[in-house]
Amino acid sequence: MSGPTSSEPAVAAVAATLVLVRDGPQGLETLMVVRHHEIDFARGAAVFPGGKISASDSDPRIAARVGGGQLSDEQQFTLRVAAVRETFEESGLLLARHGGAMIDGTQRAALHQRWQARVASGGHAFVDMVCEEDLELALEQLVPYAHWVTPEVSPKRFDTHFFIAAAPAGQVAQHDGSEAVDSFWIRPADALDECAQRRRTIIFPTLCNLALLAQTGDVAGAVQAARSRPLQRIQPTLGRRADGKLIPLLAPDCGYPELSPDLMDLVAR
Repeated sequence: MSGPTSSEPAVAAVAATLVLVRDGPQGLETLMVVRHHEIDFARGAAVFPGGKISASDSDPRIAARVGGGQLSDEQQFTLRVAAVRETFEESGLLLARHGGAMIDGTQRAALHQRWQARVASGGHAFVDMVCEEDLELALEQLVPYAHWVTPEVSPKRFDTHFFIAAAPAGQVAQHDGSEAVDSFWIRPADALDECAQRRRTIIFPTLCNLALLAQTGDVAGAVQAARSRPLQRIQPTLGRRADGKLIPLLAPDCGYPELSPDLMDLVAR
């Protein structure tokens, strides 16, 4: 068969997303990138860096280049590699060590200049970079944050695993100009306000995770909250409002705060 029938949901592509956070002058900030308007998903939207897993994320060579020991769950290992790779592709930031120390801004810039084009072309170039540059991925710094699955009625679906990590000190984001056309640090509450004021486009799962992130005031609190929070599989359903518009709905015990009416108006259809 060439695709799902009308009674079969589309297969959800497995993806990984990294919520990078840092302590800014006015509190917790997170890194967001703006997706190119010509790509096929979330075009023009501000999102956390991330994307679909690839075959290279389970390349056996990467297993010897991971800090903090091996993860017992193979999928979790692959997801973390994908999150780090996609973040490097889209923002230039890299959670990795060289010689036992986290790479700094100068090292990151040099790696980005030498490798970004090759990594963006796909294949196993990211693994080649890690091996040839004698890097060690800091996968142990990634903490599970959320797990979202697109509703079955959607024609394009993702099974997305979110991770949170403190941003590497001294590194400056440098978006790729292809998938990501902008990158910026922002307080979660400010991102929600900018969306409500229609100054930014942000999709529903990102809005919900920004609202969750806004409940903590600094990096330590955000990471600890993720460690303490039971990880639930979130799959929104669709409900019809009194005005007839469809809106995504979450289970009442999912642990997410309610979005403001202004934001819900934006995601209604």
